[in-house]
Amino acid sequence: MDVVQSPGTAMRDEERYRLLIESVADCAIFMLDPNGIVSSWNPGAQRFKGYTAAEIIGQHFSRFYTEEDREAGEPARVLATAAHEGKFEGEGWRVRKDGTRFWASIVVDPIRDDRGNLLGFAKVTRDFTERRASQEALRKSEEQFRLLVHGVIDYAIFMLDPGGHVANWNSGAQRIKGYSEREIIGRHFSVFYTPEDLEAGLPAKALETSSREGRYEKEGWRVRKDGTRFWANVVIDAIRDEEGNLLGFAKVTRDITERRTSQEALEQARVAAHHAQKMEAIAQLTAGIAHDFNNLLTVVMGNLDMLKRAKEDRRPRLIDNALHAVGQARKLTQQLLAFSRRQTLFPEIIELNGMVAGMDDMLAQSLREDVKIELDLADDLWPVEIDASQLQIALINLAANARDAMPKGGTFKIKTENSARRRGGMEEAVALSVTDTGVGIPGDVLSQVFEPFFTTKEVGKGTGLGLAQVYGFAQQSGGSADIRSEVGRGTTVTLYLPRAKVPAEKCERRNSAAPAATDRSLRILLVEDNPHVADVASALLGEHGHRITRAGSADAALAILESKQVFDLVFSDLVMPGKNDGLDLARTIRTKWPALPVLLATGYSEAEGRAVEEAIPLIKKPYLPNALMAAVQRVTSPEYEARRASNVIPLVR
Repeated sequence: MDVVQSPGTAMRDEERYRLLIESVADCAIFMLDPNGIVSSWNPGAQRFKGYTAAEIIGQHFSRFYTEEDREAGEPARVLATAAHEGKFEGEGWRVRKDGTRFWASIVVDPIRDDRGNLLGFAKVTRDFTERRASQEALRKSEEQFRLLVHGVIDYAIFMLDPGGHVANWNSGAQRIKGYSEREIIGRHFSVFYTPEDLEAGLPAKALETSSREGRYEKEGWRVRKDGTRFWANVVIDAIRDEEGNLLGFAKVTRDITERRTSQEALEQARVAAHHAQKMEAIAQLTAGIAHDFNNLLTVVMGNLDMLKRAKEDRRPRLIDNALHAVGQARKLTQQLLAFSRRQTLFPEIIELNGMVAGMDDMLAQSLREDVKIELDLADDLWPVEIDASQLQIALINLAANARDAMPKGGTFKIKTENSARRRGGMEEAVALSVTDTGVGIPGDVLSQVFEPFFTTKEVGKGTGLGLAQVYGFAQQSGGSADIRSEVGRGTTVTLYLPRAKVPAEKCERRNSAAPAATDRSLRILLVEDNPHVADVASALLGEHGHRITRAGSADAALAILESKQVFDLVFSDLVMPGKNDGLDLARTIRTKWPALPVLLATGYSEAEGRAVEEAIPLIKKPYLPNALMAAVQRVTSPEYEARRASNVIPLVR
């Protein structure tokens, strides 16, 4: 509505317009000068906004706007729009004299003279009753929803503003967290977090994640008003308007302490059951070791005792029997280490088909004449990186099992093929399958066959360590093993061995031949803390003309070396008491006396792997005299340094 107070209008018309405007009580109708200063005021304006004409005329109309609208420059924008477009029309919050707000419908028209000069603005404001009615209906709907949410007592459901302050609170939140609505509204939700979570910045991370991803869900400890803790499942959803602006967060928390306690009790029961099974396995393992070692010790003790009284012609047989028992004990410990994946492997890149084909005679000796050997070797088989000697032992163990499973003869088949299926973390592997046509294994015990000392054979017919060695070797090589069997139709054991990174023909085999024997007498520093072992080693080396100096520890050996004595070899035990062990000694020698060879002996130690990685040669205890002499010749040969410099580990067994 345009209101023009023309100076040329007759007094009667002017009075008529004034009476008309002043009689309107449902609309605020007033004039603004070009700068927005109020120049007239009707009773409707006074009723809506609360100012009398005397209070408001001469004041800027921006005082009717909210603080945020003023900061945003809304009053100036309204006048500029009306001046440039001929009208401004809109809705928004306006402020009365007493500071209360009301939702207003606003129309602003520019007032111009006949020449188009801007004289001011006519402004009409009215209370938008229909909108208020809609808002009231919406409010009632929201109130119903609030009552619904408030009635939920098993969940804490409440809103957070964008800064994380609690905006509302339901009865479930009060029951779970202990705060009343009056106590918590306006406080930051981080009050529910533990000190350690606060220190880690978890509340801010939760809101940031919800804001970025739309949702945050996690379980953790939360703190009640009284300081007690409960285990909570927490979900935080970001709430946005239609334009994507963040309005706040909806937070739902559930106390799941009882569920967690039940889960923990179940887990404790599972752990207890697992522990009981483990103790049973240890008991079985211990019994098996005791049984087999007692048998072997009986043979050794009996033959040595008879040796003291035997006539000359019987002594060689008694000695051979004792040595055979020692060899069996050595094999037993190797199989146990293989199962436990504690043995030191010497992997090399090999062409598997050639190795398997070359084992024909060895496998035939482990089988019988009525067992036929079949080979099904795939073309273009990938090379593998494994310890070849341990694989040979595994195949011999499988052959022995197959022989016993086929008492009336049958077929023993070895098959190789490339396997691109994911096996035990390997993307690419070579599958080596060994199949027999024997009696098979019952399904109820099939899952136990890889356990040490478990056997389906009669007492005294097997140690129960053959398949344990196979399984341990495959696992320690970075591969896996599985078994399939059917009673009356045979058994298949498959090893999945890791594919080598480079072709076998491009790699130098680490198990190179030993150098030619030499009659040269060597000056050897023997480092061994066990005097009985030292006596044996000294005697064995002395038989070949070597001159021995003994030291009982690594520190004693270093003191001897520092005294400027000259040696051709240091032969040391790997595991010794004291601050420094054999590996520390070898490292020091390589630093101070790099030309002095070192040979380490070990029964078993975690340090074996580090010695192999550092190209320090090892010999396994118990060692045979010939093996010890070969090792000494190897590490003192002129070729040794060249092999070590090229990182080809001198393999000593």
